[in-house]
Amino acid sequence: MKFMIVQVIDKLFLVYFVMLFIRILSSWLPEFQQTRVMRFIAFYTDPYLNIFRKLIPPLGMMDLSPIVAFLFLNFLEYVLKSFVLML
Repeated sequence: MKFMIVQVIDKLFLVYFVMLFIRILSSWLPEFQQTRVMRFIAFYTDPYLNIFRKLIPPLGMMDLSPIVAFLFLNFLEYVLKSFVLML
């Protein structure tokens, strides 16, 4: 049962990782941002990314906050799966 829960957690985080990656790539393609799919992705990823954008200001043209967001999401996934396995 624990391993099934861990697999579900793994799949959910994978989907969110992909959504974040697409969102970041879309920032380079402004015409793609107006599509229905991108509005859906932005709706679910921007609140998370905005937390890190407030904490880490851009360095010129470079926005490093998505890197920290990915690292924190990876850490959160690890903690959550470890917690489930300890139960």
